[in-house]
Amino acid sequence: MNKIIAFLLAFFVQSALAVWPHKNISQAVFAKDIVDRQPIEIITEADDSLGKIYFFSNIRNLAGDRITHRWLYKDKIKAEISFDIKGERWRVWSSKNIWHTWTGEWTVEVLDQLDNVLLVKTINFEKSTAQMSARNKDE
Repeated sequence: MNKIIAFLLAFFVQSALAVWPHKNISQAVFAKDIVDRQPIEIITEADDSLGKIYFFSNIRNLAGDRITHRWLYKDKIKAEISFDIKGERWRVWSSKNIWHTWTGEWTVEVLDQLDNVLLVKTINFEKSTAQMSARNKDE
């Protein structure tokens, strides 16, 4: 009986870790907002009417380390925000105001304190349909 319980426990732990985007990051998402240290309205794409976007990461087992969110647009660093990880589970987020002309692919790299890339996430910003409709009306 104890072997079965141990096996099931190992299976569930391994299954939970299998869906993590990185062994030290249990969640990494873009969102419209952060409330009570949780991402609100997780998004995978957006248009330029959004204005501001958040990147949230749930860091595990890196207490004492430093993590950085590096925001990239057209292969240029637009922001680097670093966080001191002060617990075994530490939730951090950064945000970026996106100008309406900055459409296309945005990338956030999560770096460790040695600048090793732990995780890369991308999101695509398109022109808003309202702006496109107004532009087509003028033509």
